[in-house]
Order: sequence, then structure tokens, then C-alpha cells
Amino acid sequence: MDIVNELKKICPDNLLYKKEDIFVYAYDTSQNPDKIIMPLAVVFPKNTSEVSKIAKFAYKNNISLIPRAMGTNHCGATRPSEKSIVVHFSKMDKIIKIDKENLVAIVEPNVAIGNLNKELDKLNLFFPPDPSNLAVSTVGGAIALCAGGPRTFKYGNTKDYVINLEVVLADGSIIETSKNLAKNVTGYNITSLFVGSEGTLGLITKATLKLIPKPQTRLITMAYFDSLVEAAKCVNEIINQGFIPSTLDLLDKYTIQTIEKFNPCGLLIDKEAMLLIELDGFKKSVFYELEILKEILEKQGAKNIVQAKNDEENENIWRARRSAFSALTQLKPSVITEDMVVPRNKIVDMINKIQELSKKYNIITATMGHAGDGNIHPNFALDLEKEKDNFLKLKDELFYYALSIGGTLSGEHGVGTHKKKYINDAIEQNAYKLMKKIKKLLDERNILNPNKTL
Repeated sequence: MDIVNELKKICPDNLLYKKEDIFVYAYDTSQNPDKIIMPLAVVFPKNTSEVSKIAKFAYKNNISLIPRAMGTNHCGATRPSEKSIVVHFSKMDKIIKIDKENLVAIVEPNVAIGNLNKELDKLNLFFPPDPSNLAVSTVGGAIALCAGGPRTFKYGNTKDYVINLEVVLADGSIIETSKNLAKNVTGYNITSLFVGSEGTLGLITKATLKLIPKPQTRLITMAYFDSLVEAAKCVNEIINQGFIPSTLDLLDKYTIQTIEKFNPCGLLIDKEAMLLIELDGFKKSVFYELEILKEILEKQGAKNIVQAKNDEENENIWRARRSAFSALTQLKPSVITEDMVVPRNKIVDMINKIQELSKKYNIITATMGHAGDGNIHPNFALDLEKEKDNFLKLKDELFYYALSIGGTLSGEHGVGTHKKKYINDAIEQNAYKLMKKIKKLLDERNILNPNKTL
């Protein structure tokens, strides 16, 4: 069988198969030292019909399909497996419809979330999920990994905004998981089954997303503390006082220093921790809440409180916050971002453990997290050629510790290949067996993104 000629019949002008053209698709953003496997080909379908034909061909010939868009995931979820075709969704990038009256948007999978929100902004609408690389993060990728971001504490993550999906199953059949309605409890909620499934259950070709009105005002406050413990206690006090900020992020000293060194924006580099707090809503209520927030911060020991004065300053602060990953790349050849969630009252324990392991294995680490929902992101800057063994030991201790204190493996980056070894310890065994049965039912030949997650 000539795979290339068969694929040319489906996508004659949108196919790569020469080694020099497909080599890059053996990689994604993740940098953990896995075996590199070249795909058989990379195909760029333009519509659902072509995706269906590709799936039918792969199903008939027992060839794996690896869904991919921008490849920005951190867990190895878009790396090829043996005997696989990469299905690249870059040609399916249309905003099909924005329905302001019904507060929904219908989009193809390769629409960038940043671009979607630019269009929504013109209509005073808003899609809250906020991955840090939203300029390139796509809707399809966000759904596959159930992406979140800093706004999750107030607004929830991607699963809370997916109303309906068009999905191509392993055998090429096409299903619609629900209706384009705000509420629908007719039958099982299979829409949510595909959200966070990392491309292992079906290929998403269209999504209907819930929208909300854009908040009238946003105000960012930065509060600095002399210790992580003080900052973490302040998080709990803010919440106990009835606040639900749109963002409640915690940054450690090394993160602050690294950002300021490579992207100067006036951060105070002598403090042990910083809370980045964003309030949003109606202007009068936000300014009222801001005064109460400042009182709480002062009572909880904040040494410096810096208030953004306008939208431009808000954006400058966010630009700095989003630059943390790229800033770390100036220190070492590789940066690996990890992702775990712990109970909010265990955040300090988790950060202390990260610092302890970083010293033990002599690896540069900058830690930040969405403190409102317990999602911690340690960023490791290292030279994999020299520090691979130490990093893998650190990683094992890190995730087993997170699980031991009631946490889990991921809040938004997914499992992919890099965390699969811990999955048995992270999921209750009867639930795990049920998940395996679901995978078998929907993908009996195991051709959809195999060897990922489960």
C-alpha cells in the first residue's frame, strides 16, 4: 500500500511526506527526553469531510492518527507514535458564527483564542479561558487539554464553555455531541467526555462555545510579601472575605527576578513572593471592592501594594506575567513547565517541596501558580544533556509528593506521555477501568493518539 498516494486522493495539495518536511512534526513544545519518532506523513484537511476520509483510511489500514494544531502543549500529547499520520488542523481556522443574541460562537479547531477574543471584543463579549500563550493557543487544543489559565478561579476552565462539538470518531463516522443551546440534559453529557481527552477519543472539527458579556472594568493589584507563607495565608483571607477575583496568582522570588531581568517592568525583586490580583466587573463595584482588598492586604502583611492605573498598565503587567517562560529560556538551553494541583491549604507545602527538590538536584526553578484554585506551575531551566537524570528523579519525587497531599497531576496542561507513568496512582482504580472501557468502545483499534494519557 502506498500511503502517500492514498492520502493525495483525499488532500492532494495539503500533504507533507518528505523527511526534511515532516521532521519538525516529530516534536512539540514539550522537552522531556522521549524517543523521537517520525510520522509517516502530515496531512492538512480543510473540512470535516476530509478529516472523516482520513480517519476511514487510517481505520481500515490500522494506522494511528495524531491530531495537532500549534503543538504548544507541554506534556508530549502531539508527538507521533509508531506508524502514524499527523492530522494538522491549521487549515480549519474559521470563526463560523458569533451569535450575540444567544451568546455562542461556532468555530473551527484552529482558531486562536487570542484572535477569537479580539473579534468578541468588538461586540463587547468575552471567552474567559485564558492560556498564557493565547496568541497561538487554539480552541481545539484548549478543548483537548481542557485548558484554563489565571481566570479559572472565577470563571472556570474550558469545559465550562463548550456547549456542543462536532467530532470525527476513529472509524470516520461524524457525530454532534449536543445542541447549540445554553441548557440541554437530553441524554448523556457526551460533550464533556471529549473535553480533556487529549485527542484519544475523537477528532474535534467544530465547537460551539458559550460566551459572556465582557466586564466593564479590569483592575490589577500587585501585593508583595516577605514570605510565601504570608502570601498564601493572604490568599485564603481574600477568599474568606467573600472575594472572587478574576485572577489570584502567586509568584515566587526567583520568578519575579527572572521576569524583571529579561523584561524590565518595575517589579520589586527583593521580595519573597507576590500576589497578582485582578478584579473585574462594573466600574463602581470594582473600585469599591478594591478599597476592601487593600485593607485585607495591609492587615495580612503586604509590604508593598502597587496598583495599575489604566488598561495600558494592566496589559504591561500581563505581558510581564506571560513572559516568565520565555525569560527562563535565557538561562539554560531548555525550559520544562510542569503542572499540578493541590488543595489550596497545601500550596505552601507544595512550593516548599519544589524548592527543596530544586536544591537537592541543583536545578534552576521558578515557581508560580494560580493560587485561587491550587494550580502550581514550577518552571525548570536546565541543560537536558547534562541534567536529564537529575531532572527525572526530581520529577518523580515532585508528582508523588503532590499525590500524597491530596493533589493531582494536572490542572490544565494534560497528561500526554510525560505523566502517564503516574496515572495509576492519580485515579481511583474502578474509575480507571471505566476510562479504559470507554477508550476501547470509541477506539477499539487504538489508533487515536495512542500511548497518551491512559
